[in-house]
Amino acid sequence: MPQTYNYEHYTVTFPKDGVAVMEINRPEALNAFTGDMIVTMGRVFDQLSTDSDCRVVVLTGAGDKAFTAGLDIKQTNLGGSATSVDPARKMISELRPMLLSFQNAVTRAEKCLKPIISVLHGYSFGMAIDISTATDIRICTSDVKLSVKEVDIGLAADVGSLSRLVKVVGSMSWVKDICYSARIFGAEEALKNGLVSAVFKDKKEALEGAMKMAELIASKSPVAVQSSKEILNYSVDHSVEDGLRYTAAWNPGALQTIDIPAAVKGSLTRTKPRFEKL
Repeated sequence: MPQTYNYEHYTVTFPKDGVAVMEINRPEALNAFTGDMIVTMGRVFDQLSTDSDCRVVVLTGAGDKAFTAGLDIKQTNLGGSATSVDPARKMISELRPMLLSFQNAVTRAEKCLKPIISVLHGYSFGMAIDISTATDIRICTSDVKLSVKEVDIGLAADVGSLSRLVKVVGSMSWVKDICYSARIFGAEEALKNGLVSAVFKDKKEALEGAMKMAELIASKSPVAVQSSKEILNYSVDHSVEDGLRYTAAWNPGALQTIDIPAAVKGSLTRTKPRFEKL
């Protein structure tokens, strides 16, 4: 039986076989995140991760104006409760657990077993960078406005951008430029520096491009795709030798899949193989 997704401020639909579209749905506030929304997002990723009907996720924001404008600072109390508690105790009992819960929610995208394609459009500030750098593939619209915005509200970005950006784009100089300045940059600069892999005219075309990419990935062996994500994510933080050893430990199990003979038969007979759900 298909799973149901009932989450405030998120909609999940399956427009194509194996492809889930997850939409941040708070357009009246430019899809800005409250603290509860961040934590809930992690739960959505966890459910998609174990949903056998889902093989790929396309992540976007409701409406044409924004993927997300970032954190809703009016609705999120970053300073914790207004008490006279010792600052150190407040940090340990309130602020650190809150921050860790936000970090964990974003990391659920990275840990999701299914590949996630982020479609960045309109205002894509702060949390947009945190979330999208934890996903697998990023594309954007030609008019996207991107920014690591946290410095403008007196904070260092603390939910993932500072840890993941340099691994995504490879240029520490450029990462420091955009993180120190909080300046807004566009699609051309994002593509040049490797933050996104494709640029589309508008949101409609970007979603069509993402769906085409997602359908192609969903048509492949889920064992092969999910194994590739696992090994790639491991290899980012390890040496080539460690990555090869991990692959050697992982793949002997994956080599026993029924997907291999099905894929080989399809190649030899020039027919499209169908792979069973995980």
